[in-house]
Amino acid sequence: MVQAYILIQTEVGKASTVADVIAKIPGVIQAEDVTGPYDVIVRAQAETVDELGHMVVAKVQQVDGITRTLTCPVVHL
Repeated sequence: MVQAYILIQTEVGKASTVADVIAKIPGVIQAEDVTGPYDVIVRAQAETVDELGHMVVAKVQQVDGITRTLTCPVVHL
């Protein structure tokens, strides 16, 4: 299982809506709107890195109102 944090920047005033829509995507554990340089932070999981990448590109990045994403895979050192 691969987990990652997805840091999202949105259009002004869209953070709450974006978080609500993303929270319903299969594989998303949590989606919250936050303050700071990013507007939404998502915790997601998938079976493989490829599946995680597909989720981000095909599902998360297609949500209306998103301007930029940064995916940070979780590592256990």
